[in-house]
Amino acid sequence: MFTLPLTKVEVSILKDVLDEYLSDLRMEVADTDKQDFCNPPKKEEETIKEILGNLSRMQPWSREGVSG
Repeated sequence: MFTLPLTKVEVSILKDVLDEYLSDLRMEVADTDKQDFCNPPKKEEETIKEILGNLSRMQPWSREGVSG
């Protein structure tokens, strides 16, 4: 297992980036006609969901210190 220490701000930013990427990935999967091509992005989607779940359990989300 790999451990990556993150601040609350970094966790919040990482969650936002993964949420946006997951949304883009879902659109890619939806636009894919061939089932064979769809499998790798589906596995990636499941992994990202798992990571987001782990991040959500780690800390409450606070936008404190995040500008922009």
